[in-house]
Amino acid sequence: MSQGAGLPRREIRFLLNGEAVALADLRSHETLLDWLRLRRGLNGTKEGCAEGDCGACTVLVGRLGTDGLVYESVNACIRFLGSLDGCHVVTVEHLKGADGALHPVQQAMVDFHGSQCGFCTPGFVMSLYGLWMREPRPSDARIEKALQGNLCRCTGYEAIMRAARAVSTYGEAGRDPLAAERADVTARLTAMRDGRRVEIGEGRERLVVPASLDDFAAIMEAEPKATIVAGSTDVGLWVTKMMRDIAPVVFIGGLQELQAISETDGVVTIGAGVTYTDARGHLAARIPALGALIDRIGGEQVRNMGTIGGNIANGSPIGDTPPPLIALGARLTLRKGGQRRTIALEDFFIAYGRQDRQPGEFVEAVHVPLPERHAHFAVYKVSKRRDEDITAALGAFHVSVENGIVASARIAYGGMAATPKRARAVEAALLGKPWTPETVEAAQAAYAQDYQPLTDMRASAEYRALAARNLLLRFYMETTGTARPFAVKRYEVA
Repeated sequence: MSQGAGLPRREIRFLLNGEAVALADLRSHETLLDWLRLRRGLNGTKEGCAEGDCGACTVLVGRLGTDGLVYESVNACIRFLGSLDGCHVVTVEHLKGADGALHPVQQAMVDFHGSQCGFCTPGFVMSLYGLWMREPRPSDARIEKALQGNLCRCTGYEAIMRAARAVSTYGEAGRDPLAAERADVTARLTAMRDGRRVEIGEGRERLVVPASLDDFAAIMEAEPKATIVAGSTDVGLWVTKMMRDIAPVVFIGGLQELQAISETDGVVTIGAGVTYTDARGHLAARIPALGALIDRIGGEQVRNMGTIGGNIANGSPIGDTPPPLIALGARLTLRKGGQRRTIALEDFFIAYGRQDRQPGEFVEAVHVPLPERHAHFAVYKVSKRRDEDITAALGAFHVSVENGIVASARIAYGGMAATPKRARAVEAALLGKPWTPETVEAAQAAYAQDYQPLTDMRASAEYRALAARNLLLRFYMETTGTARPFAVKRYEVA
């Protein structure tokens, strides 16, 4: 069993603000938020929701990737300590301006009255800090996107927007300590990479950080019941909300072998560890509808943590990425030890809570064919609020029309059945028919054969059934050149 160079290391190592930390006494389910507050007394990071929704716990985590050192906002409440090996954690206490003054982000928040009770303020500051470091003069649209995952209950967002616009008048991002210390931090993080597996704890209570992809495969073959944690945007809630025992845990967020994106012969291959944020950079250019969908998955903190592979592997019927990937004809590579097999993504989902994954097997990559040039492809997400909300129903459409006749159709939905599922009866009702309102109306009746949705807190069965039918009508109207916009983008009008 490969363990990298030498025996396993019995501690995780990371940087906390300016300090090197080595931890050997941590539990597999211990969150960064709890550790910061309870064990380090860094109380600026708050707990508001404990599920990655409110942003009060936002910190920055720097990680070394193919593009060098990258800092991203994350939710400390659902980020596990075991996932931080080789990272740089930056909390609000680390921010400082020249000569001991407030940091430019903090000073802007004060001067533009961006805080009242102050509970959410450190989270807003950290999200804006991460944005400012990447884009010193961001557009309003970019500010709003960066703050999707931060909630304020008393100030009103316009004051915070004014502060965000003004940050660069208080200082230069290039002179910020995180910029000035980038080379030093990179060297310190690089030195922590010793190529060894990390193992902490004994027996079932262990947490493991694999040394490599091969090491990960060996670990899962030996302990098939271990919980795999990539981004923890789902598993984190198993701990904070459901009080589930997840040990032993294997943390794979640092495996760069799972974080590659490539394209060959019209097929985009996405490693299972690629985050939503990293995937968007490629997919938005090649399949624009997927880029727009990713923008509505959680807040920016969630997109920086959550992975494409995790969204598939957990098998949720309301996962946002499986329906469009199924509609595109994606295939999945599964690995167990040294053996790999590739299956159609739609065949991976068997029933609620059941996937075609053998003990010890894991998702390694997903292969996504690009839509044909003459094909129409669209994804529509229905939720109670537009941003940072869980899907009630999601429809994905991939239809080719030749000479006015439907030549091919792949339609898939989430939130309508126990798994992400193709609308095969609807597809059959469209194939070979003229692409006309009459054909669409007739096909709408076929939805009853494909889906019997449930009623829950997000939507009633009747609403879901009606919305699903209407999404097909919307898709038809958008593909036939209707002049009326269906989704008004506020920064592209007026």
